[in-house]
Amino acid sequence: MATTGTTPGRGPGHRSGGVVRAAVGAFGEDVAARHLVAQGMVILDRNWRCPAGEIDLVARADDVLVVCEVKTRRGELFGSPAEAVDRRKAARLRVLAVQWLAVHPVKPSQVRIDVVAVVMPRRGAGRGTVEVEHLVGVC
Repeated sequence: MATTGTTPGRGPGHRSGGVVRAAVGAFGEDVAARHLVAQGMVILDRNWRCPAGEIDLVARADDVLVVCEVKTRRGELFGSPAEAVDRRKAARLRVLAVQWLAVHPVKPSQVRIDVVAVVMPRRGAGRGTVEVEHLVGVC
């Protein structure tokens, strides 16, 4: 049986949830990176991975290293995307920040963890603009 990239019962043109989720995530990371640059930050790394996990964006704001978690949603039916960053995720981001610093020649005066929540408009013209919420120093 040939595969068409559709999910059974969803009709033509429907992509699997994983592909859509990855596209939504990539879109949100691009929006977040542009937002951080517009705030005067320099992006140092994107999607940095190690055995403990992944950092979406690493930026520098003057002498501060900013580890940024990006959460993107196609609506707020289930709440703000920022609400998805719980205590466990924040603790993991602190560990990842230490590991990132261990392998990069950067000596910031301070390290902070930010969350950028992106809500993208639903498909279709006139559906609104992208909403960006930047939470600074969440933990």
